[in-house]
Amino acid sequence: MTSVLVSPSELKEIMGPDVVIIDTRDPDSFQKGHIAGAVNLHDIFTYLATSSPEGMTELTGKFAAAFGAAGLDGDKTAVLYEQSMSTGFGQSCRGYFLLKYLGYPSAKVLHGGLEAWTAAGYDLHQAPLTPTPAQFPVDPSAAQIMLTLEDVKAALGDQAVAMLDVRDVDEWIAESSSPYGKDFCPRKGRIPGAKWIEWYRLMKPSPEGPMIKSADEVLAECATVGITKETPVYLYCFKGARASNSFVALKEAGVKDVRIYFGSWNEWSRDPALPIEEGKPFAA
Repeated sequence: MTSVLVSPSELKEIMGPDVVIIDTRDPDSFQKGHIAGAVNLHDIFTYLATSSPEGMTELTGKFAAAFGAAGLDGDKTAVLYEQSMSTGFGQSCRGYFLLKYLGYPSAKVLHGGLEAWTAAGYDLHQAPLTPTPAQFPVDPSAAQIMLTLEDVKAALGDQAVAMLDVRDVDEWIAESSSPYGKDFCPRKGRIPGAKWIEWYRLMKPSPEGPMIKSADEVLAECATVGITKETPVYLYCFKGARASNSFVALKEAGVKDVRIYFGSWNEWSRDPALPIEEGKPFAA
């Protein structure tokens, strides 16, 4: 399997007219310094999706247009990055997942993000780039990696599927509803039957910043909750960013069937008719 993750030296080697580099950070950070030729696309991180048919249509149209405006035409390779693998809540991987959902053939993530790029001694630039817009090709055949609310409801109680919550510990134990604030969502808790691996556990420190663990290390973390390469895994977090970081880690480790409930807790918690597990998932 060809790795989704590229090192700074690998990116430096392939940079050119056939590569579109996408900086997912906020515009202020982008303007202060970015990889030469990068296009800023922060909506990758900020957009909150709903999984209704209307919501999926809106998401598809929005990002097909945005990626097309960035110059992705189906032939070029997209390389996405954030500040580091842990400071952007997985936003570069969220962009990668969106591209895969849209069926884009060639997409990569800069492993370690801008932190690794500068640690390797490579320069940052401030000059803006005006990309040449392209017709972005949407291939709906890859859409099954995106789970809807109805898909998750149908999987409740299915012992063959691992519903995997990768949110931070305060969200898992129902102390907070989101990274945006404890009461940003109307309810705190978990999707019933979910297993938990905090997304940080799939990474480890390095001199270049946090990096996704090796395949064996990721599989060892998965084994603690009964997940193997053969287990279908349904990921969720708050809005699909940390889940996307985990998606990349699991796919790189060889887990065959990994999908994301992109609406995640932001959507699930807002419908009082949907079941949740509240309180701490352990005896006090």
